[in-house]
Order: sequence, then structure tokens, then C-alpha cells
Amino acid sequence: MFPGGEGAMAFLQYAYQDQDHNWSGASQAPAANNDDKEIRTHFVTLGLQYMFNRSWGVQAEVPCDSRYFKTTGDAGNLVSANWSQLGDVRLEGIYTGFFADMSAGATLGVKLPTGSFTYDPAIVDRDSQLGTGATDILLGGFYRHSLTRDNPWTWFAQLELDVPVLTQDEYRPGVELDTAAGIDYEGLSLGRVRISPLAQLIFSERTSDSGANAANPVASGYQRLMVAPAIELHIHPLVVYADVEIPVYQNFTGNQLAAPVLFKVSVSYMF
Repeated sequence: MFPGGEGAMAFLQYAYQDQDHNWSGASQAPAANNDDKEIRTHFVTLGLQYMFNRSWGVQAEVPCDSRYFKTTGDAGNLVSANWSQLGDVRLEGIYTGFFADMSAGATLGVKLPTGSFTYDPAIVDRDSQLGTGATDILLGGFYRHSLTRDNPWTWFAQLELDVPVLTQDEYRPGVELDTAAGIDYEGLSLGRVRISPLAQLIFSERTSDSGANAANPVASGYQRLMVAPAIELHIHPLVVYADVEIPVYQNFTGNQLAAPVLFKVSVSYMF
């Protein structure tokens, strides 16, 4: 959802993952090595991006998530929790004044601790809560450029660094870096619909959690590389995007639950 000019864009995004495979290091590990058995999450995010002009803009994202968590209780029996709540709100400023075509941009913002991190603590670990309890600084950027003179092929790259700075109850989530690079083709159409197939590589790295209260540094933190084939449909003023994100390399600290595939779809409206 790179900015393309003055005006506003509202969007609704849905993502889903089912973490039901235990991983340790770079390979799958026996499920018996991990007390946690499954984390199934639906992520729904409502957002608004507004560009005041071709150089400056703002963006807000308000998530409302639903999670099912199954783990081993104190008596050795399986217990579970299922809940929905507001997540951590993200507010960012956008600068796209580096070039006249808005092909490059930088973002600076904050993630607020609006999501609860205290849901049923007898069952749900601190690192499995939907809210982190931390205020984070968000620093990002993007660049895109045409590969051919007639502009149907475009490559792009983007990144965002998420650094917790204010924490609560002696628990500090890990620092996270998310990057993506890809290519898309805009030469297809069907009537009024412009069809853009695209593919991207997504790399993420997160350091281990820390702090005296419920942090588990020996079983948190990871590196992950995913391939994500996708399609984008432009039916002005609507844009529909969908992808499937498949891990091709994962390296987890300790034993952690991983999802074999992630799904995402979003609908944007320009006005």
C-alpha cells in the first residue's frame, strides 16, 4: 500500500496463521519438547492513510484480533483459552518527498500499548498475549522502480524496524526487523479490472524477549524467510490484494510453535 498521490485510502486487512508445528533451531522438533501445542490467530486490521500532499502523510492501524491458545497445564493436562480483543494501535508519519514520482519514502511512528497483556495469565504466557504492553518506536522505508520503459514490470523493497522503548511489569519484547523485496507486473486487464500478479521474499528477525517477569529468552526470537506469491486487483477506487506466505527457512531460539503457511487479504478504498 505504497502512497500514490494526494488524498486518503481506507483499508481493511485480514490475516490468519495456525502455529501448530514445534520448531527448534532450523528444523522441526518433537511436539513433546514444547508445552505449548497450538496458537491459532485471526488478525483483523482497520486502517487509514492520508497524504496531505505529495511529500507528507500519516497512517493509522487499529487491529482487533482473535486467538485460540492450547498448552499444557500445571497438572500435565491440556488447557486452552479463546479470546478476542483490541490489539496494539500503530500511528506513523510518512515522507515521500525524495523524488517527484513518490518512488521512495520513509516512515516514523509509534506502536501504542492499547492491547491487553493480562488475559487469563494462569493459562496464557506473556509472550502469547495479543498485546505486548510496550510502547515501540517504528522506523521504516520503501523504494520502487520500473524495470522496463513501458513500466509494466516494477521491483520494490521495504523494511520496518520495531524497537520497544517503554515497557511494563519488567517484560521487554524483542526488537523486530521486517523486510520485503519483490516484483510485480501491471500489464494485464479484464474489462475495468487491472490485474497485477506479484511475488516477494519476506525476511524477519526478532531478538529474544528479556525481563524478570515471565520473559523466556531461551524460547523466543527467530529468523524467518518466506516466499509470497500474490495478486492485486485494481477496480478504481477499490484495490483487492491477497497472498500466501510460505516459510522456506526458519531458525527459532529454543522450542517454539511455527505456522506452515500464512494467509493475508486486504481491501482498500481510495477517496
